[in-house]
Amino acid sequence: MTDFPIHTIDTAPGHAKQPLASLHEAFGFIPGAAGVIANSAPLMSSFFSAFGHFRGEGTFTGAERQVVLLSNAVTNNCAWAVAFHTLEALADGVPPAEVDAIRRRELPADPRFAALSALSRALIERRGRLDEADLAGFRAAGFDWDQVLEVVTGVAISTMTNYAANVADPPLEDPLREHAWEPKH
Repeated sequence: MTDFPIHTIDTAPGHAKQPLASLHEAFGFIPGAAGVIANSAPLMSSFFSAFGHFRGEGTFTGAERQVVLLSNAVTNNCAWAVAFHTLEALADGVPPAEVDAIRRRELPADPRFAALSALSRALIERRGRLDEADLAGFRAAGFDWDQVLEVVTGVAISTMTNYAANVADPPLEDPLREHAWEPKH
């Protein structure tokens, strides 16, 4: 852990107070990564805007979104985000065996979850340079071309929070501790 500031509602700059209050209301705690990104008005507003569009205008179910976000967290070696998205994936109905597979860097058994996880990982690992096999596998699972770009949106959102959490290394909140994860270095 670093001594990077991790804000609460009381310590947050003005631009971050309402977003942090909304997160506290939604989760019962302020996620550590949000307390970190509260330090930057551009990052805070970019994240909230992008995530709002990803969730509100996207076509993925809550479980599918969490498969993307958990896969990104694992691929980005972000211990805090893996714990957070494990909690959220389970809450959104991703079966525990599928969550465990992603945390082990394996593909889930469900074909749609596997396609989402594989595409997310390929986008991150190969810096967006997908090949025909990546796209064909994703499309064979029933996804459309626009959903390739929806996964790109999920990768972009994860990059903001995962990198901020990797820089600051926030401690796990109580609800996340049972989902602790060790990144590979």
